Amino acid sequence: MTRYNTKNERIKREYFRYLKDATGRATATIDGIRKAISRFEEYNRLKDFGTFNREQAIAFKDHLALQKAQRTGEPMAKATMLGTLNALKEFFRWLSCQPGYKSRLHRPDIEYLNMTDKDVAIAKAEKHKNFPTLQQIHKTLFLMPVETDIQRRDRAVMAFAILTGMRDNALASLRLRHVDTNSDPVLVRQEPDLVRTKFSKSILTHFFPVGDDIKAIALDWVRELREQMLYGPSDPVFPRTRMGHDENQSFTALGLEAVCWDTATAIRRIFKTAFEAAGLPYFHPHLFRHTLGHLGQKLCKTPEEFKAWSQNLGHENPLTTFTSYGKLDTYRQGTLINGLGRGEYVNPKNDIEDVINILRKLQK
Repeated sequence: MTRYNTKNERIKREYFRYLKDATGRATATIDGIRKAISRFEEYNRLKDFGTFNREQAIAFKDHLALQKAQRTGEPMAKATMLGTLNALKEFFRWLSCQPGYKSRLHRPDIEYLNMTDKDVAIAKAEKHKNFPTLQQIHKTLFLMPVETDIQRRDRAVMAFAILTGMRDNALASLRLRHVDTNSDPVLVRQEPDLVRTKFSKSILTHFFPVGDDIKAIALDWVRELREQMLYGPSDPVFPRTRMGHDENQSFTALGLEAVCWDTATAIRRIFKTAFEAAGLPYFHPHLFRHTLGHLGQKLCKTPEEFKAWSQNLGHENPLTTFTSYGKLDTYRQGTLINGLGRGEYVNPKNDIEDVINILRKLQK
């Protein structure tokens, strides 16, 4: 039985080429769009895209509302639905301008892929994120085994994550030439020609002040790579695992090879294993940026310090850091509200004015 529609495949190929070469979309973004279109096509039993109409749009929305998340078994999140439907709307709008489809597609029908205002609000509502405390990260790091080079690499990648706030894809592609251990504090150059940074930004990051013992883990690993393994400037800071056969011809890990990971999947697996071994819930690498955002709230006192902390995370605007990553956790929020009721946290007028002036300076 044919599992694809030849005509659909041809036009999808043209669309993905348009996204890549005309709009500059990233491969990961295009993969997400491809998944959304495939989901609709599968539901629609591979019908020609030219048959699209409002009835199909409404029926597909109803279908999505009944789907379950594969990982949790819970109803599909509104945010996932919104992303899927937005990708489809963009595709059909483009398609309606293509030869052979202009006269067949009725553009107002595409708008039937819209969700209700209420569901859109739910989809865009900020979700509470549980992030690890610095103490939890410290505990996890010092429970990780270090007998093999693979184990030491695994511990080092977690140490680097909290020392730099780097995203997992950037860590996976970091080279030794990017780590300047002679700088004080240590400087990591996230150069987008090799390091897979968000939006291909160039980011200069100094080690955050999260503890000398954590810093030592990172420096010891870099020293081991350079002095014992004789890795050069172009070799990865976190080399991937070399796989092969043991004496029983079983597939197993044989050590490390001087090649970067292609994706961040292995890093996420390392984090999951480490936190579970420490008896803690899994905190994915990006949540470390939230940990650092909250630490910055406690340590930074002047506009210049706020700016430096934010810049170290790769943000051009300090308010991005302290609105995206610096939101008060629920416990702290409750503590402050409770204290206000007893008059313990009331600031005098001039202190409030100082805070306002700081925020104004940060926005300049």
